[in-house]
Amino acid sequence: MWNKTSDWLFKVSSGWLALVGVLIFLLFTALVLPAQSSSDDAFNADVGSPDLSFYYSADDLYQMAEAYGEAGRTEYIRVRFTFDLLWPLVYTFFLTTSISWVYGRAFPGEHKVRRVNIIPLLGMLFDYLENITTSTVIWRYPSQTPVLASLAGVFTMIKWVLVGGSFLILLVGIVIGIGKWLKNRKSSRQSVQ
Repeated sequence: MWNKTSDWLFKVSSGWLALVGVLIFLLFTALVLPAQSSSDDAFNADVGSPDLSFYYSADDLYQMAEAYGEAGRTEYIRVRFTFDLLWPLVYTFFLTTSISWVYGRAFPGEHKVRRVNIIPLLGMLFDYLENITTSTVIWRYPSQTPVLASLAGVFTMIKWVLVGGSFLILLVGIVIGIGKWLKNRKSSRQSVQ
């Protein structure tokens, strides 16, 4: 399944589609994220948000839920099922099309490293798992949901590793692609002389 998904991403990720992904990502980052960040600041009561933490324990999550208060908990859940449904789609579209396009040029053929183009999809999956678990814990508060509360921090950490890793993968692919392009350009100049 993953190989077929990876191959499909290479097939559809033209330069134009990757450019559309970049533009949507940049517009969303410039226009939507700042407003959402201000909204989050209004209810997080200076204790932070699970989504922006690298890792947190179940106790940390319960402390956040307590500090948010009832109105803050309601707002937190609303955001997870509005903004946080769309944001992972935006960054995943950008990352999968960009990585696929860049790695398709940097590593032509059947090179195994090309399969890294599915890592953003895994990041999105763990982002959604994080949203489901944190929202359930915060919705049920003050009732305890120990298994989900413990899993939430793990899902968040895995999300950050995969999403952050995807940006690093894209950067590495760009550097390798530019290096190969410069090398090919230099050898073509030398063959003309």
